[in-house]
Amino acid sequence: MAEVLIDCEKLQNWVEGVFTHCGFSTKDARLCSDVLLSADLRGIDSHGVARLSGYLRLIEKKRINPAPQMKILHETPSTASFDADGGMGLVSAPVAMDIAIEKAKNVGSGWVAIQNSNHFGIAAYHAMKALPHDMIGFAATNASPLVTPALGAERMLGTNPICLAIPALHEPAFVHDMATSAASNGKLEIAERDGKNIPKGWLTQKDGSNSENPSELKNGGMLLTLGSDMDHGSYKGYGLSAVVDILSGVLSGANYGPWVPPFVSFLDPLDNLPGKGIGHFVGAWRIDGFRPAAEFKTHMDQWIQRFKNTKSLENNNPVQIPGDKERFHHSQRASHGIPLVEKVWNDLQNIAAQTGIVLTP
Repeated sequence: MAEVLIDCEKLQNWVEGVFTHCGFSTKDARLCSDVLLSADLRGIDSHGVARLSGYLRLIEKKRINPAPQMKILHETPSTASFDADGGMGLVSAPVAMDIAIEKAKNVGSGWVAIQNSNHFGIAAYHAMKALPHDMIGFAATNASPLVTPALGAERMLGTNPICLAIPALHEPAFVHDMATSAASNGKLEIAERDGKNIPKGWLTQKDGSNSENPSELKNGGMLLTLGSDMDHGSYKGYGLSAVVDILSGVLSGANYGPWVPPFVSFLDPLDNLPGKGIGHFVGAWRIDGFRPAAEFKTHMDQWIQRFKNTKSLENNNPVQIPGDKERFHHSQRASHGIPLVEKVWNDLQNIAAQTGIVLTP
């Protein structure tokens, strides 16, 4: 079976209907579908509708609350801690980001630490909410332990992504969205679906030896941090991942390190957890808290243009700015549709059969 190409708006309306069917409010269902489709549009296929069946299994096991009563636990003019009440990270992170933006409008910057949440999709969605306000946006989350720290032989950290979004004047925004592991778990899932090996340095077997088999993670293997080994700076990736874990988990009152609950529904969370759910950390700060926004954005244009004109090793492969590849995917997919591989399409058809909400190409 070839890929199925489907219109973005059609797919988003269907996803929204599925979440509504599961007990989400119309507003939250629309927000969840918007976050997921933004990933597919940006070419981050691992975090788009491919995740839907996993979310539904967690909802069925009552590990995601479809109707949470989210609330601020503590706040100052520039900070807040936020309880997501077991709700979707696809909802809690954007809501918390709106709080951070409002605080930034009032006092220059706003930061919100989120506890008792779940997987929040792509970090870029949340960080980019700051861009229309002439603010720099930040978003990070911890995740279930799949990654071993530098020199370790035990799963202790998640892929722990981090994103920074910076506006420009005429140039597209600088959007750096990355996992702090050598590769995201989603890239392993894509390689597994495609029947391809992965590069050395992404993953080890349970005994610590290198593996090119993307399925090895299911056999007790471990993802490596950025840098892969000490000679190539794995301690740097470890440190960055640890920072994300501390801000998202320890600071917020969520779980952290090896206690972060698993995304897969067939694994239950550990007992005697130190915190609540998965944690996120989001923030925004006003550019005009440092210099006039138009002046800054003019210089950002110059920065971007100069880096894009960097002498390239390959004439047909120019230097790009973080976010360029995702913008290209977005322009293509918004016009021509979102391609879904056979496994994902079959998953969606199973959901359609279970919910009675028909999905056609």
